[in-house]
Amino acid sequence: MFNVNDIKNGMTILFEDNIYTVLEFSHVKPGKGAAFVQAKLKNLRTGSIVEKRFNSGVKLEKAMIEKKNMQFLYANGDSYTFMDNNTYEQLELSSAQLGDDKYYLKDGLEVIVTVYQGEVLGVILPEKVELQIIATEPAVKGNTTNNAQKDATVETGLMVRVPLFIEQGEVIVVSTKDGSYASRA
Repeated sequence: MFNVNDIKNGMTILFEDNIYTVLEFSHVKPGKGAAFVQAKLKNLRTGSIVEKRFNSGVKLEKAMIEKKNMQFLYANGDSYTFMDNNTYEQLELSSAQLGDDKYYLKDGLEVIVTVYQGEVLGVILPEKVELQIIATEPAVKGNTTNNAQKDATVETGLMVRVPLFIEQGEVIVVSTKDGSYASRA
């Protein structure tokens, strides 16, 4: 247990039977009334983001999240298999547990799996991943407006907007935050 005044960004807390990570917070001291803490929290089970107001002096419980370095091995239908780099134990996660993160998984990719008391909360991907383009249209000659882009499908099924000069078969670097093209690999 800790006082809400000691809250920090990135902290994981237990609140109303849910596990949240603190995205941002601010201490508010209005002219009238008691001080409070306004916090933006991300639910680690559902991924939803909520705003909460805590009165000063409220006690919160810290959630001890275990982070395991794992390697993505393979996908089999709707199931994705990971291996613990230290114990070689394997873990299977469903497509629903991974959400859109599954579009960045490539055989051999190192990820961090977050676990709370045996419950798998999700994966933390590297900031950027290299993926090969399997389908895109050829650039149209003369179509050279500033920052012109086209759709490309990468090996994992993700659709990425890429510059016109990128061609099928090339490997590109994709941001895992928003699925945007970063550069050629």
